[in-house]
Amino acid sequence: MVPAKDRLRLAALGDVHCGKTAPANLPPLFAQAGDSADVLLLCGDLTDYGLPEEARAFAKVLTGAVKVPVVAVLGNHDYHSGKQDEVEQILADAGVTVLNGTECEVHGVGFAGAKGFGGGFGRHVLAPWGEESAKRFVQEAIKEELKLEQALARLRAPQRVALLHYAPIRDTVEGEPPEIFAFLGCSRLEEPLNRYPVTAVFHGHAHHGRPEGRLRDNVPVYNVALPLLQRTFPDRPPFRVVEIPVVPHPRL
Repeated sequence: MVPAKDRLRLAALGDVHCGKTAPANLPPLFAQAGDSADVLLLCGDLTDYGLPEEARAFAKVLTGAVKVPVVAVLGNHDYHSGKQDEVEQILADAGVTVLNGTECEVHGVGFAGAKGFGGGFGRHVLAPWGEESAKRFVQEAIKEELKLEQALARLRAPQRVALLHYAPIRDTVEGEPPEIFAFLGCSRLEEPLNRYPVTAVFHGHAHHGRPEGRLRDNVPVYNVALPLLQRTFPDRPPFRVVEIPVVPHPRL
């Protein structure tokens, strides 16, 4: 039986973009990340083109290097070839819990996740108006918002952590060209995070954004895109370690 923990260490990164052959630096990176934490969080774009061969190469690295539970969401690159279901299954077979509008609990902490989608931020959020193609784009964002909300609503753990690929706030995409903000995330994703309070949020996707921001209620949002972490913290391994308290479940 795993002993109860007072605090849980989370190691998070995303945007690995693994090809058919995994780079030589990945196994030691993931071994170090796993050794630094109780749970490893992966925030999408785990493969480069969303190919099963890439997923198998990535899964082989994980199974050989990481001994702690792994929780992940997929990213837009993982969807590129239309084989996202196969990619997800390969990762699941390797022991990864892939969240897609779903949830899980590890060591008493709840995790909810979805890929997310674009649409823009604040008063610049794209509305479902005009051409059918524009409406479909907005509907995809709304669908991902609802998936995240439903996953959060099902969690019963006092502490909740959210995983996304796309950003839920503008702060963590600042640094990217403003012209592409609408393709990096959407404020719609922030609504369920405020409605069902979370302890922390992790996402990737914005390689040139900022490493940290805040929800409206001051909850930290971490951008853990690998290229961003490499550039921002050149003196340490490119993953983010965050420690959160474990709150016992209330008695029913």
